[in-house]
Amino acid sequence: MGGRPSSPLDKQQRQHLRGQVDTLLRNFLPCYRVQLAASVLRQISRELGPQEPARSQLLRSKKLPRVREHRGPLTQLRGHPPRWQPIFCVLRGDGRLEWFSHKEEYENGGHCLGSTALTGYTLLTSQREYLRLLDALYPESLGDHTQEEPDSLFEVPVSFPLFLQHPFRQHLCFSAATREAQHAWRLALQGGIRLRGTVLQRSQAPAARAFLDAVRLYRQHQGHFGDDDVTLGSDAEVLTAVLMREQLPALRAQTLPGLRGGGRARAWAWTELLDAVHAAVLAGASAGLCAFQPEKDELLASLEKTIRPDVDQLLRQRARVAGRLRTGIRGPLESSLRREVDPQLPRVVQTLLRTVETSVEAVRTLLAQGMDRLSHRLRQSPSGTRLRREVYSFGEMPWDLALMQTCYREAERSRGRLGQLAAPFGFLGMQSLVFGAQDLAQQLMADAVATFLQLADQCLTTALDCDQAAQRLERVRGRVLKKFESDSGLAQRRFIRGWGLCIFLPFVLSQLEPSCKKELPEFEGDVLAAGSQALTTEGIYEDVIRGCLLHRIDQELKKTLGANDVSCTLDGCLEVPWILEGAASLAKLVNKLSGKLWSASEPQRDPLNPGSDMHMRKLRLSGKEGLFPGSQTLVPRSSHSAHHLLEEHSRAESSPTSILFLLDKCLQVGFLGQNGCVIFRLL
Repeated sequence: MGGRPSSPLDKQQRQHLRGQVDTLLRNFLPCYRVQLAASVLRQISRELGPQEPARSQLLRSKKLPRVREHRGPLTQLRGHPPRWQPIFCVLRGDGRLEWFSHKEEYENGGHCLGSTALTGYTLLTSQREYLRLLDALYPESLGDHTQEEPDSLFEVPVSFPLFLQHPFRQHLCFSAATREAQHAWRLALQGGIRLRGTVLQRSQAPAARAFLDAVRLYRQHQGHFGDDDVTLGSDAEVLTAVLMREQLPALRAQTLPGLRGGGRARAWAWTELLDAVHAAVLAGASAGLCAFQPEKDELLASLEKTIRPDVDQLLRQRARVAGRLRTGIRGPLESSLRREVDPQLPRVVQTLLRTVETSVEAVRTLLAQGMDRLSHRLRQSPSGTRLRREVYSFGEMPWDLALMQTCYREAERSRGRLGQLAAPFGFLGMQSLVFGAQDLAQQLMADAVATFLQLADQCLTTALDCDQAAQRLERVRGRVLKKFESDSGLAQRRFIRGWGLCIFLPFVLSQLEPSCKKELPEFEGDVLAAGSQALTTEGIYEDVIRGCLLHRIDQELKKTLGANDVSCTLDGCLEVPWILEGAASLAKLVNKLSGKLWSASEPQRDPLNPGSDMHMRKLRLSGKEGLFPGSQTLVPRSSHSAHHLLEEHSRAESSPTSILFLLDKCLQVGFLGQNGCVIFRLL
């Protein structure tokens, strides 16, 4: 190619990058500590608060997400000057790509020529498309290559290319020998890219959710509102991407003019330089986070011990501040939502629904076909290698990229339309959204397969003949499909609500920044009085806005799905029960509801104050059996009504009339108890 950086990173440049990483960590880690505390509070409140009415029916698969190891010969563009050379390539199960000089070197355990984690890469299989992308990424080189001698490297057609492009790393250019090999590698590489990219999004650990929130807040403090794909990858990879985006304009201005060569050769040299910068930043970020790990572990253990005993006091304090905040920002918030969000919300919700609904339907079809094949094989051959092979293939369905491609392709179809709808709100995270839909499809398939195999194992015995066994499998098939329908419905609602927030929340925050943020300092005293870093004024402020957005998304979901209640707890930190004002406290007041009125006062342990006793009075309502239907769990349906109900309860007397009035109010806001009995704390 001829174009190379005028010099590699020298000592001064490496020191400068280390200083940039240190500054990033110094500014980021305080935000991370605060979000760790908030995440622990959220986790504890979810454990203690009301549970969602519908629970998962399918068994959770114990198999970790992975890709099948894939290996084979390719040719790679490498060397100085670069040229196409044969290699032997291996994609590991954790999404790491390695290449060796030849197959024997790999089989003998030799060192690889190179390796990379596939985080953040984009795969292209068209040489023309790759060259257009190369020219678009580096417009400074446009016009130069047409005046040079034709560059044999790019001008010679590549029959079956596999181009891996990364915004901050050197591009990897491979070529397969046949179209079939190219297709197999395409599926494998795409699976590895997704696996590496969504490692934090899949995690339910408080630390992972806290990290993602901290990155979002850190970038908001830098003036960047709007979700994008910067959070794809591990924690160190995410921080590296954040810093690279901050430094890229200055790096381009300082370095690109000094690169020798021209045209695409110069652009290629630029990717080599970027790769060196990225490696240095990644090493610094990894070292910094590794050094922080002992402190993080100690902090999480300490937070669990300090927050759990005081959780009710913290939630009550939070509810008081949230109520005042809501009153203060109601006007600007409602104006922004009506003007900016409401006109686009129906189309966004419907497009999100189509995105996930078609993927889930494809999963259901594949699942049903797989169960049917097993039943058919059982009737034909109840034992033997063919049946065992069929069972193994069924168990591997979630990880079969060729089979699951039908489901994954459905998630891709809405990318363009949804991207157009979301772009005006600053949302540029379409790759993350598509990966989220694909992960959802894979997890549903994995859970359904695990459930079917366990239920089949429980009901099949050697005493059954082929027809009997097949009939039992048919019953298992029906049970699994019913469970799948329940879980897939919940998963779709979570997906729509979660990604709806990702699209709209940063935009609304940016719109309210000039007018509402200046009012937050007046609430600092109340928050500091709680004495816990788990509560922050900014966090409560965002939760109030999040709650208003979720209410609108839920209303649109009800219109679209025709459901009476679409509420569900989102994974991670998007929504938890304590966001609904008074929900946790009221849930402890309202417990059971049933028939006749009677009372008996006796000392009980106060759930809101474990160190003291209180008197509990059980009540039954005479002649009201048909008026108060029961449900399985406590379901808060109106945060506003619940807040006022708590205020009314604090003023209520312990007379039957007052309590009957309060019970009626409880039913109106949707707090229904198991078996129809209610227990109130008498204040």
